[in-house]
Amino acid sequence: MNSDPSSSGPVPGGRPGDVRRATALSSELAEQGVHGIVLAYVDTAGIGRVKAIPTARLASAAAWGVGMSPVFDTFLADDSTVSTDILGSPDGDLRLYPDLDRLVALAAQPGWAWAPVDRITQDGERHPACSRTFLRHIVADAARRHGLTFKAAIEVEWSVGQGSAPGDAFVPAVSGPAYGTTRLAELSDYAAELLAALAAQDVDVDQIHPEYAAGQFEISVGALDPVATADRSLLVRDTIRAVALHHGLRVSFAPAYLAEGVGNGGHVHLSAWRAGRNLHAGGDARYGMTADAESFAAGLLAHLPGLTAVTAPSPASYLRLKPSQWAGVFTAWGHEARECAVRVITGTAGRHEQAANLEVKPVDLAANPYLVLGCLIAAGLDGLESSAPLPEPVAGDPARWTAAEAAARGVRRLPTSLDEAVGEFRRDERLRSALGPVLADAVIAVRLGEIAAVAGLDDEQVAAAYRWKY
Repeated sequence: MNSDPSSSGPVPGGRPGDVRRATALSSELAEQGVHGIVLAYVDTAGIGRVKAIPTARLASAAAWGVGMSPVFDTFLADDSTVSTDILGSPDGDLRLYPDLDRLVALAAQPGWAWAPVDRITQDGERHPACSRTFLRHIVADAARRHGLTFKAAIEVEWSVGQGSAPGDAFVPAVSGPAYGTTRLAELSDYAAELLAALAAQDVDVDQIHPEYAAGQFEISVGALDPVATADRSLLVRDTIRAVALHHGLRVSFAPAYLAEGVGNGGHVHLSAWRAGRNLHAGGDARYGMTADAESFAAGLLAHLPGLTAVTAPSPASYLRLKPSQWAGVFTAWGHEARECAVRVITGTAGRHEQAANLEVKPVDLAANPYLVLGCLIAAGLDGLESSAPLPEPVAGDPARWTAAEAAARGVRRLPTSLDEAVGEFRRDERLRSALGPVLADAVIAVRLGEIAAVAGLDDEQVAAAYRWKY
């Protein structure tokens, strides 16, 4: 497997060896009983979109791609559309190219395989709104300019509902307490089948457990390079959903599937490496960080207000982003501090070099993971390049402070609405520059479209509008 995230993107006719390799893969898949291949990507609104091809067409797709309209870059979660000066027209076409390195037979969907795609224009140029290509280029640029590589993982929280519930209502499929034995026992067969399917797809699972909210579970998987991490997040969610259907269940990855209570997060774990060394361990700065790791964390903190338009992109995200719910709604950092937006994790004694990382908490699964990881890296690099100082760490819950006390510590509350987040994003030149004008304008247009789509709705109606979208 080619694991180099900076490898060149697709080209018309295929890169050297692609067609031959795709021909061999299609034969192998056919022998396994695979009839179709899902070509998957995520739009600006965070919705997974697909086209599918017969297995025998894989070589053709590797050579010439599969057509799809660029209008999907400005789709909203309800499938209505907005537009920018470049995107949103019914005209034009793009080519979807499967990444053969990530192709996998789906254990929970017999007869199907899955591959993420990069998108290029019909002229063979990089499509400026392709989020996967954006992330690949951010990672490659960090390696070229700073000698950095990254490891990342995305936690997946989801809520399991009864498939027989009326309409679009959410009725928890389990009744046990948070983190309780009862809850896992009630869905034991489901959880076991899920673990088996992920193992068959070469997804290494660190842990799975019942979470806090009604019917909620969480799964943590192993760290990979950022592009593979985003790919894996999509694959894990598709597998969770497919296995649930086998058991008559329905799952929600929405940030707030009910108006009240703790919603579903998608916390990101991220570490920077240079020459095989983890910059977050073995250094002379606080908690073993190197100076570059501290400045990287400082960059994250500085850009968090604008980042929320990317990491928390749905109106429902702001039903989740509340103080004292471990959502990380303050621009603060701390060692194992779960109410801070950036949590420094040092790991267990004896494993600091492998395990130390930063957890970014105000992220949910309505977000496009390629945009999230690319923008987090861009923000961190901004801090690293300017040797930005990291402020004093915070312990406990910042919600206990008065506004004056928080201001004295340089701690801000993150945006409390998507409209406020868009305003912060508009002012963040670094993030918009990293994305490029086409993708940055798409982010703004889609967010404003989501705001307009729920205008006048109360919190319960907002939660219901996005409950089954992600």
